[in-house]
Amino acid sequence: YLRNIAHPMFIEYLDLDSLTRDVWSELATHHDIQDADLHIAELPPARGDMLLVRRVIDNLLSNALKYACPDRRLTIEITGESGNEMNAYFVRDNGVGFDMAYADKLFKPFQRLHHRDDFEGSGIGLNIVQRIVARHGGRVWAEGKPEAGATFYFTFG
Repeated sequence: YLRNIAHPMFIEYLDLDSLTRDVWSELATHHDIQDADLHIAELPPARGDMLLVRRVIDNLLSNALKYACPDRRLTIEITGESGNEMNAYFVRDNGVGFDMAYADKLFKPFQRLHHRDDFEGSGIGLNIVQRIVARHGGRVWAEGKPEAGATFYFTFG
């Protein structure tokens, strides 16, 4: 599902519950998720390009797995709310979190809030999320607190 994010989009109604469960199952083949709990609330449907939206969910869940605290069981919660013009979704975890003073760096390519030796990655995952969400007419933002987890919000029409 690695469609180039600049290619034409194929917009359709998406069942985000099902899509999220599929992504989680696929992540289980590459990550040890035995020490992680995923809670998916009933999510409102979204309109979007399935492959690109799948990539958003994959990047956000992968981030939660990557930034888990080693001394506690990882819990990830995915929730959504229907809006008049846009639906809003959020992915919340209880991982290492981040300092809000540096939140403006989160979605910039190759900007890292944690030391490269502590957490692997290329530094472009959240930038890709932002670009995909923007192509769908939405926006993405985050809140966090060191050692208290992070929440990533995004909207789709």
